[in-house]
Amino acid sequence: MALDTKLIRQTFQRLDRELAKLAKKPAPQRVHKFRTSSRRVEALLTEVPPELHRNDEKVLKLLSRLRKKAGRVRDLDVQIQALRALKLPEANGHKSQLMDALIGERSKRERKLAKTFDVETVAEVRKRLKRAEHDLELSPKTDPLALALRKLSELNGGAPVTEKLLHQYRIVGKRARYIAELAGDDPETKSAVQRLKQMQDVIGDWHDWLKLTERAEELLGNSRSSALVAMLRNVTQAKFRQSVELVPTVRFEFTERKPSVRTDQEKVKAVASAA
Repeated sequence: MALDTKLIRQTFQRLDRELAKLAKKPAPQRVHKFRTSSRRVEALLTEVPPELHRNDEKVLKLLSRLRKKAGRVRDLDVQIQALRALKLPEANGHKSQLMDALIGERSKRERKLAKTFDVETVAEVRKRLKRAEHDLELSPKTDPLALALRKLSELNGGAPVTEKLLHQYRIVGKRARYIAELAGDDPETKSAVQRLKQMQDVIGDWHDWLKLTERAEELLGNSRSSALVAMLRNVTQAKFRQSVELVPTVRFEFTERKPSVRTDQEKVKAVASAA
């Protein structure tokens, strides 16, 4: 399972397009696409080449700052969408109160995001992305699925599934999936990517409801004084149980896989460690 160079080129090109679009208007879908595109490039640059160039480090730093700003807007977009879909009688008006607070905060975050994506910053990131793509060092022996599996192996497989561990699986699982996707249409890898995406979606759904619940508790108080908070807690707990049931199964499936190729990147690290 080798790297698909066409996909790698498309990964850089997609982020370049999303940067330009988001700089014009931070609409919800544009914010989301920029974040996923930037995470794919970050995973590619940090996990695939044997070492980072100075330009890579700078572009990663810029992307991290922009992605965090976009993430605050994206979180609010997801929370607003979830709250709208929640079926609850208005009663004491808590749903409307929370919705107004989220929309107001979203508007404020959008203005800050627009300032962050100024013309100079976007131009610099796009220039550095082109240089990073041009200077990217790849080995035909690199196995994306093996890299992804070893990324997952960094997690503590024997630990009980807690909220903290779910957060780790959410972050590491995304990166492992984006690395594995670089193998293109390989059937085994596509199966692994699909399973990683399922885990990512389930844990991500729990995390989104958790953040919405925390925001509601901050604004409205505890469940005794708010039916909305009580309902949000129930939904969040159900999402958590769903994640707890899925993670051990996926974890077992991936520990049973046996990557057969040792990547050039790992060889370099092994030599450096021995030295």
